[in-house]
Amino acid sequence: MINGVIADIGGTNVRFAIVNEYGETLKIENLLCSDFAGPLEAVQTYYEKAGISGTRPRRAAFCVAAPVNQDRIDVTNNHWDFSQLDVKRKLGLDSLKIVNDFTAVALSAPRLHANDYVKIGTGKAKEGPIAVLGPGTGLGVSGLLYGENKQFIPISGEGGHVALAPVNDRESEVLAQLRRDVGFVSAERVLSGFGMVNLYNAVLTLAGQPRVDVNAAEITRLALQEQDPIALETIDLFCGFLGTVASDMALTLFATGGVFIAGGIVPKLGEAFAKSSFRAHFDDKGIYTDLMQTIPTMVITHPHPAFVGLSSMVLSRT
Repeated sequence: MINGVIADIGGTNVRFAIVNEYGETLKIENLLCSDFAGPLEAVQTYYEKAGISGTRPRRAAFCVAAPVNQDRIDVTNNHWDFSQLDVKRKLGLDSLKIVNDFTAVALSAPRLHANDYVKIGTGKAKEGPIAVLGPGTGLGVSGLLYGENKQFIPISGEGGHVALAPVNDRESEVLAQLRRDVGFVSAERVLSGFGMVNLYNAVLTLAGQPRVDVNAAEITRLALQEQDPIALETIDLFCGFLGTVASDMALTLFATGGVFIAGGIVPKLGEAFAKSSFRAHFDDKGIYTDLMQTIPTMVITHPHPAFVGLSSMVLSRT
């Protein structure tokens, strides 16, 4: 039985699925946002592709790569600009819930199974808040507060744009170069696909080498194949900075439930991430080092974590 329809709306793609009464996601389809005027048209095409006719879903949950703080949603990096109320009415829905994409990922965290993530370093999860962040096109940041009756309350914000801080002399040198290159250095200016390129070029400049036209996938490949010392240092700096930002989040939320790393970049690093400076930077918090060592960090490997979070929203009657 169909319980609802879910959608993960990004800058380039929109992914749809049906949720059954057990919370399982079925009939997953990927469509290009550029092919449609907005979500209404994309949903109708999805129904046709998925062979859904007759009685349509009455409940829906979408996540979107954009702030969700009013009825009107202007999707970052594509032309979709729509009203939540208008979409709900025209699709004949009883319930439509729309959240930021990383809020959906955060909602997935307590519902993931052991084979949906890889643990990095020490620590054991306890009842309490959970932090979630992930480098990809940008740097997504979210979390879950631990409320009454053991219910998680999602929080969203723009934490990817906090100032990035160094923890050693080399990082200070690199950040000084980045400031010369881009001005204000937010976490996202380094911890993202374009941020990795910024970092690589800063390290090249400090080494007295000319800058090159390269992307994050190529930097990662060169580092994993150990073909380029600049790429190797770039990846280790990237992982170290991520460890610092993750630990700042963990302290801010007192995330005893753990810190989950999502996004498209870190899972591709595989064993190199586990061996990187990430966890050493995460633990290095002065008088709170012992505390940090008790907080677990996990890399999400589930292919569609946002769908797990959205499914829980469809099933919830609140």
